[in-house]
Amino acid sequence: MAIKVANNQSLTAITSIPASITGGAMTLLETKTASSDATLSFTSDIDDTYDEYVFKFYDIHPETDDTTFQVNFRDGGSSYDATKTTTSFLAYHQEDGGDAALFYSTARDLAQSTGVKQLVNNLGGDNDQCASGELFLFNPSSTTFVKHFFGQFSYTESSDQAWRHDFAGYCNVTAAIDGVQFSFSADSIQSGTIKMYGVS
Repeated sequence: MAIKVANNQSLTAITSIPASITGGAMTLLETKTASSDATLSFTSDIDDTYDEYVFKFYDIHPETDDTTFQVNFRDGGSSYDATKTTTSFLAYHQEDGGDAALFYSTARDLAQSTGVKQLVNNLGGDNDQCASGELFLFNPSSTTFVKHFFGQFSYTESSDQAWRHDFAGYCNVTAAIDGVQFSFSADSIQSGTIKMYGVS
């Protein structure tokens, strides 16, 4: 296979990828579409088949204004209460251009907590308001190491602000994570889709 480099350093005439280059393929494992559900839980296919799992969120919409979309993890029991430590960084801009900010949020941090991790705060409940984003979970079946995760969301707050939330953390347990649950703090998930992928 010949690789040609143009004057602008772009590659051309690549007809195949060598067999020794593998990995990175995403396999869709499960899709959940909300219809006024209290929770959406993923309990199947989270095992040692993949070292990385990706959750993608499309148009997550609450029933009312000013509710929080959140996640928690199950570590072998029946409850979603794995111990977590997390961090959050946010930016927003008002729809009318009147206000904007970029900041680290201690209010969204967890320190050795079994509580939920906030993903989206004060989500708007207007018909055209929603949240979309992604969450990455690494090596959830490990019984040696903590389970790292990170993600990002874009959403419309109830006061018509565009928000970006970047977060990271880890489940500080050596037991395998075998379930992931999403919910609103005081509302049902009126609509939206969550897809779970395994990454080889």
